[in-house]
Amino acid sequence: MIARIQIVWTLALVLGPLAWLLAVWPQSPGWALAVPLLGCWLFALVMGLQFVLMRAANRSDPAPRARAAQVWRAWWGEMGVALAVFCWRQPFRSRSVPDWLPATPTARRGVVLVHGFLCNRGLWLPWMPLLRARGHAWVAVNLEPVFGSIDEYPPLIEDAVRRVTEATGMPPVIVAHSMGGLATRAWLRAYQADARVHHVITLGTPHGGTWLGRFSQATNGQQMRLGGDWVRQLQAAEPPARAGLLTCWYSNCDNIVFPASTAALAGADNRLVEGVAHVQMACDPGVMRACLAALEPGQS
Repeated sequence: MIARIQIVWTLALVLGPLAWLLAVWPQSPGWALAVPLLGCWLFALVMGLQFVLMRAANRSDPAPRARAAQVWRAWWGEMGVALAVFCWRQPFRSRSVPDWLPATPTARRGVVLVHGFLCNRGLWLPWMPLLRARGHAWVAVNLEPVFGSIDEYPPLIEDAVRRVTEATGMPPVIVAHSMGGLATRAWLRAYQADARVHHVITLGTPHGGTWLGRFSQATNGQQMRLGGDWVRQLQAAEPPARAGLLTCWYSNCDNIVFPASTAALAGADNRLVEGVAHVQMACDPGVMRACLAALEPGQS
């Protein structure tokens, strides 16, 4: 569903300004260029507002405060990544690479990839060839219904975990971005599945909710409100040892999940990456290298 929505959105973004440009250019080249340029400025402005709010909210957060140069670089980088993810990978390429479950086990630990809010499996396209080249079986889920409750997602994760486990004979590592980390914790709660996963790595997951959650009208968006009932009930239902299964990456330039430390989890291996924005974190080279290294034998 999210792919269809983003296909329509992307075509509208491209064809609308193009039609305007062709229609108006003969009469006034200046006006013809004005509308596409205005669209670019609005995109940059909306993205910039997220970073302004993030910086304000992080003033009282214990995470190291981002330098102005880090915020500018994260803003610029996030615009490029957002266009690649939401206007190409997810709408047009989400099914271009099928899950890889080799018929002959490779003696390498498998991986389940779980995307976040307003995303689909296309988010993970940069990971897919790297995992296969290293011999790691993998499945990337699509969490649907897109705007439903996070509590509806555990069966999808359960199916993916089962498939990877059957292909490798080993409990997999789950790598989850944003809301996907909460969906994974909901799966652990629903299936009491601690022994069936080797490790969980979350990237920019709002474990404590996020300040921006107050503006969402979607069920899953409301569940991610800062300090909201759903995230508090999830934590209250978890045994103390469960957090030890998790490595939580968080950033002082996350423009969606803030204050920054809401993406950390008490008792987990919390790792700060500085100057990296929200969607950027899912394909940041340093974060990816660390996650891939965690799949090696003897690593957690």
